[in-house]
Amino acid sequence: MRILALLTNVLILIFILSSVSCSNSNRKTVVSIVDDQFYINGELTYKGRTWQGNKIEGLLFNSRMVQGTFDDLNPETRDRFAYPDTKVWDANRNTTEFIAAMPEWKRNGLLGFTLNLQGGSPIGYGNPMGWINSAFDKNGNLLPSYMDRLERIVDRADQLGMMVILGYFYFGQDQLLESEVAVVNAVDNVTNWVLKKGYRNILVEINNECNILYDHEILQTQRIHELIERVKSSEGNGYRLLVSTSYGGGFVPLLNVVKTADYILLHGNGIKNSSDIIKLVEATRRVDGYKPTPIVFNEDDHFNFASDTSNLVTAVRAYSSWGYFDYRLKDEGFEEGYQSVPVDWGINSKRKIDFFKKVKEISGN
Repeated sequence: MRILALLTNVLILIFILSSVSCSNSNRKTVVSIVDDQFYINGELTYKGRTWQGNKIEGLLFNSRMVQGTFDDLNPETRDRFAYPDTKVWDANRNTTEFIAAMPEWKRNGLLGFTLNLQGGSPIGYGNPMGWINSAFDKNGNLLPSYMDRLERIVDRADQLGMMVILGYFYFGQDQLLESEVAVVNAVDNVTNWVLKKGYRNILVEINNECNILYDHEILQTQRIHELIERVKSSEGNGYRLLVSTSYGGGFVPLLNVVKTADYILLHGNGIKNSSDIIKLVEATRRVDGYKPTPIVFNEDDHFNFASDTSNLVTAVRAYSSWGYFDYRLKDEGFEEGYQSVPVDWGINSKRKIDFFKKVKEISGN
């Protein structure tokens, strides 16, 4: 009986491993970096494209869509995120509508978007007000409901040939992890989950704006490189994830990140003079330890997309990728804002239409 039981367990294990292998072998999108350029499946992004004399190939147009897996686990605040039509909040509806919108983003030239497993402020700019949105329990274990939603999104991105900039932590939520050990556990758990799933279309952003308000020291500027190096040291089937972190608007990355990150994340929030975008990119390239690597804005709240001096256009002229940060102001309607919950993931507001129109023009899609 013991031999039969052992044989049965071995057969089950073989079945599971073969299923995982089969699933992983169906992955369609592999992201890589050579010097300061992005590649998808071995081919430059926007291959051969120039715009107004500016090289576009190798760039990554992206948008901050961090609420794709959002939920509020606090019953006292959950109702504030109710949909206007149903008067209730629905995390699965949010993810389903996100996935339905993705092909249209891609058709307009968007190749990447930022998610975050602890979201971002769901009210736009503003201090946390009690909501609980985290894919981790207090010990850093993964919550299955969040990871199920994440898997649905990343699967669709993989099918579409899109990159996901996956943030692990967000200030205002990191305190939900009870210790540094829990933070490290969370990093290991997400990284291993991604590698076991066989995803190769993910760029890791350890945390959003590491220089702002994090409770745990290891998530702050002086030690964040430890977690970057930790992710880089993890492998699955001979593959490791590409990883970085970001800083607040206008902040020049520090040496410890520039030396260890696979790509550099900048934020343009608050930069109203577009010439300062060029200065920020140039200052980043002068940091000790910098070597040719992609520079990516993955958050910028400067719009005015029709202008030749918009932050988007200026970033392109500095040969850096640019990402759209769209939040809803207090008096705006439901269709405004990709960060404010509940989210209309379509391309419906004037800001969204103008952004995608410009990306389509520059990318040549």
